[in-house]
Amino acid sequence: MRVLGIDPGLRNLGWGVIDVVGSKLTHVANGICHSAPGEGDGDLAQRLFSLHSQLTEVLRQYAPDAAAVEHTFVNKDAVATLKLGQARGIALLVPAQFGLTVGEYAPNAVKKTVVGVGHADKGQVDHMVRVQLPGVKIAGPDAADALAIAICHAHHLQSAGRLQAAMKRAVG
Repeated sequence: MRVLGIDPGLRNLGWGVIDVVGSKLTHVANGICHSAPGEGDGDLAQRLFSLHSQLTEVLRQYAPDAAAVEHTFVNKDAVATLKLGQARGIALLVPAQFGLTVGEYAPNAVKKTVVGVGHADKGQVDHMVRVQLPGVKIAGPDAADALAIAICHAHHLQSAGRLQAAMKRAVG
């Protein structure tokens, strides 16, 4: 199974792709979709369009079987939170356009799955991603977070599969 993790951001949208065979995780690719800030009223629309185009190309190139996105946290700057939510909308839309169901995880759930601690810092997340994907070259912190989201989703999909298998055995 190939899993895409997406760390939504308006300027930097991180993405990471892993392959999952049994309990083995293998790095496929990672990167960051950048949208350059500009001037004028149409700026936000152009930035969202740029993210959409870049993320669409990632899905075309790597053809994931599953995708996951991190939930947006609300901060004190309502305008910034709203803009981040719009970038998150792109992160949900593009995989859906490819027919994928998109998992969604709170940042603390991702950190707890990957690091073992829900309030881990970015350095700890990066380190544990490197431990779980030996030899990976990470494009930046946003890509490391995206790989962590993919790892989290892979673990949750595996757990769900084990639960379904156990239920089938129990029923007969």
